[in-house]
Amino acid sequence: MAITQYSAPGDGATESATTDGRAVKNRLGKANAFFKLTLTLRSRVMILVAVIALVPAFLFPLWNMTFTSNQYLDGLTLDIYSHRLEGGKTPARDDLREINALNHYIGMRPLLESDFSEFVWIPFVIGALAVLALRAMVIGKMSNLVDVFVIFSYFGLFSFWSFYNRLYTYGHNLDPTAAIKVAPFTPPLIGRQVVGNFTVTSSPGAASFALVAFAFLLLTAIFLSRKANQEA
Repeated sequence: MAITQYSAPGDGATESATTDGRAVKNRLGKANAFFKLTLTLRSRVMILVAVIALVPAFLFPLWNMTFTSNQYLDGLTLDIYSHRLEGGKTPARDDLREINALNHYIGMRPLLESDFSEFVWIPFVIGALAVLALRAMVIGKMSNLVDVFVIFSYFGLFSFWSFYNRLYTYGHNLDPTAAIKVAPFTPPLIGRQVVGNFTVTSSPGAASFALVAFAFLLLTAIFLSRKANQEA
């Protein structure tokens, strides 16, 4: 009579679990070693350049909006800075005042700096990012640099959402008793859109590009130190 040999139940599962455990442990070990890397001189210089690149974020608009129509062929302009709103100005016209007057006719609430909590926390966060980046440069550890990049990523995504939500709220909470009736709308975040008899154009400003440059330079600093370690 043939005798069949059986493996003990669970042996294969135990071996698979052990293999998976070793793989996870290996990945965790590599991640831990990565975060403990010392930043190279080139990476530290790149971080310093990234901090300098943040300066325009305080000086130039984050976003630009232009409103054109038959009445305003040259366009009404609105610049959104990290800390204030500013309309185009000529001796005969204040664009922000004109925009608020037009908004009143369609039942949209006026654009007031006091309504924008972002003007309080955005400059603070940008300044904090600069300080944290300089701290990472001085300490010289990869973990600190990655922390700055992760914080910036959360800040960027939340700011983008906050701006879109602000546009949506202004365009949808319209006074039903307004003189001119328009359907609820969301002004464009990027690009061009026709709203009533106006064409609204929206695009990132110089400050937004400065923030993107900051992130890119941090990524470059991370890559340079990682590459130097692999070649060592």
